[in-house]
Amino acid sequence: MRIAPSLQVTETERQQLAQWARGRRTPARLVLRAKIALLAVAGHDNQHIAAALGTSRQTVGLWRQRFATQRLPGLAQDAPRGGRPPKARQALTARILKTTTQTTPPAATHWSTRTLARHLRTNPTFVQRVWTAHGLQPHRVRAFKLSRDPHFQDKLEDVVGLYLHPPEHAVVLCVDEKSQIQALDRTQPGLPLKPGRCGTMTHDYKRHGTTTLFAALHVAEGSIISTCLPRHRHQEWLTFLRLIDRQVPQSKALHLIADNYATHKHPTVQRWLTRHPRIHMHFTPTSSSWLNLVERVFGDLTAKQIRRGVFRSVPELIAAIDAYITQRNAHPTPFVWTKTAQEILTKVNRARLALNKTRTA
Repeated sequence: MRIAPSLQVTETERQQLAQWARGRRTPARLVLRAKIALLAVAGHDNQHIAAALGTSRQTVGLWRQRFATQRLPGLAQDAPRGGRPPKARQALTARILKTTTQTTPPAATHWSTRTLARHLRTNPTFVQRVWTAHGLQPHRVRAFKLSRDPHFQDKLEDVVGLYLHPPEHAVVLCVDEKSQIQALDRTQPGLPLKPGRCGTMTHDYKRHGTTTLFAALHVAEGSIISTCLPRHRHQEWLTFLRLIDRQVPQSKALHLIADNYATHKHPTVQRWLTRHPRIHMHFTPTSSSWLNLVERVFGDLTAKQIRRGVFRSVPELIAAIDAYITQRNAHPTPFVWTKTAQEILTKVNRARLALNKTRTA
């Protein structure tokens, strides 16, 4: 018997069936189904296919028909079975969820699959399946901090307004300092990256001093004005402000977004700002450094240049930082702020409500 027209396959389907039939990391049941489909496509009848694969004609007919009507998904997924849902398993699932989310094990902060399986007298594999199905990851925790700034909303709306609706004939800069960047040298040479093996570096290190990076991110363009200075005082902050004042055209007003560090509000700094009225300071709320876009630059710098670097002196560290900034400025890419102040306030208020419930529970 020749193949029916409904079993004609595309080249993509043929390649997928061949991959499944090879059996590499493929469940045995799917290997059998793929072989049935390939022999059916080749024009063999059900009796011949059953004899060749050591199965029954009923099985061949079932999967031949499933492939003809549902194509590849029909082979990959089992049909839903009838019968009542297993009540014992549902009850155990509910116990796993309740125990995981509402209790902690003795002398530990969170459950593992093995400790919970021993506690509930089940197996770790089933616990893991329940956790995966419900998105539970007890070993992970996310950090957060709700700002207690009494003027949080006003400062938030001010900064987000600069991001979403920058003023005309003005430059908006996010400014901050990354202090105490250490020049770390490793005690032994690391091994390079190779196929099948990641690069290595020693866990211990030698300190060769520190530097502080002062950086200003141009919000609209993505370029960076930066300098490295040995200390982190209001004198160095003033030096950086003068650098910004020289590099930005005098015809432009300057709006600087900064955090509430005392250096930024030093009386000497305030007097200098009074003599330079084109510079307007905008401060983020307390404990809200996530609102300052230059922190994204610091994160990228740490991940791509500093964390795995080897520096035998502070000048070598500064040279690496300058190289990263120069390379980034050659092809600047701005960060695009998308959240409105109201969206952020809604999320913060929801978090604050949940925190208050936890405290009073």
